[in-house]
Amino acid sequence: MLIRRRLLAAGAAMGAATLAAPAPARADKFPAGRVTIVVPFPAGAATDITARVYAERLSQLWGQPVLIDNKGGGNGIPAAESVARAKPDGLTIFATSAMTQAVNPAIYDKLPYDPIQSFEPITRMGVSPFVLLVDAKSPLKSAAELTARLKANPGKYNFGAGSLPARVASELYKMAAGVEAVYVGYKSNPQAIPDVQSGLLTFMMIDTTNAKIAIDRSALKGLLLTDGERWPALPDLPTAAQAGLPDLQLTTWTGFYAPKGTPREVVQRINADIHAAAATPETLAKLEGLGGAPKLMSPEAFSAFGRSEKDRWGEIIRRANIRLE
Repeated sequence: MLIRRRLLAAGAAMGAATLAAPAPARADKFPAGRVTIVVPFPAGAATDITARVYAERLSQLWGQPVLIDNKGGGNGIPAAESVARAKPDGLTIFATSAMTQAVNPAIYDKLPYDPIQSFEPITRMGVSPFVLLVDAKSPLKSAAELTARLKANPGKYNFGAGSLPARVASELYKMAAGVEAVYVGYKSNPQAIPDVQSGLLTFMMIDTTNAKIAIDRSALKGLLLTDGERWPALPDLPTAAQAGLPDLQLTTWTGFYAPKGTPREVVQRINADIHAAAATPETLAKLEGLGGAPKLMSPEAFSAFGRSEKDRWGEIIRRANIRLE
């Protein structure tokens, strides 16, 4: 009888422990609560704007709040680290860009996260070339005129960037054009725009999303974009090759990740729902209005893409000899 009582007690304890243990996230029950999308940029940056479009539609699909947590600064390192350390239940999503996943590994000798090993790729969001911009009221009408001004006064003029990819794009312009200019850093690309307008900065290069916003409100003027074809959202802008700089080719990208260890079925569920969100006419129109159609992928394709982009950006940065001051 004593042995039987002990066995029953042990069984009850095991049952209680089983009930107390956290159950893994299930795709059919996802999401069980509020979802947070961490963005490594301040509000108003291109990745932030696009993530908010998706968050609005995903909240409707999931019947749960989807909040944006802007963790700008530090070239995205604090944001990436916070997601890498988050519980892998699908309730924390990282909406980031090539900066944290491809550029930082080539710039920093040591990072508190690994762009490949610390995350589960969900899907790419979009792809964007860069736009070479000057003040809308500037007398400069072409990239050739900007290049001529910079060559005539080496090191006299400034350029700004609020993200590492934008900095890399500007450095590539300097290399391709054979000019010198002084770098001024900002916390985000939009924060540099007023200084272009004031004349503190002579030029900057940013993604098509923020470039289109600045051009549409007559704040800045575009001189070229770093792609092999003209961009539908900015049809009047010549390509770099058309502007006389065929070697100035560069695109950046954005995408969604989850913490490493997030169940595969949850990752697949989020991927499918992001595809569904992007396919709705209202969301698609908003995304296209920001400068380009979605360029979504499967998790597997996005994983391979991320690895290749890490290598590609690393080679570009080494070739340009870009270093942190």
